[in-house]
Amino acid sequence: MSTAETGGITGTMDIDYDILWFTEACLSNALRLEGYIHDAERAGDEELAEFFRRAQHESRKGAEQGKQLLARRLAV
Repeated sequence: MSTAETGGITGTMDIDYDILWFTEACLSNALRLEGYIHDAERAGDEELAEFFRRAQHESRKGAEQGKQLLARRLAV
């Protein structure tokens, strides 16, 4: 018996779950980075704030791509 869950128990295939997890992680990261941005701004460190803004942008982009991919795959 395999220990890997392939959708038989949860009803969600691993690859779909992986996309869900990735998307949630990106969204969570974008939220966390908002706090880091505010911390850097309060400290007057604009270089660090901008670094976190770029990272947040990439997290949002990853989340959006994950949502689009998941929507296409679940529409089948």
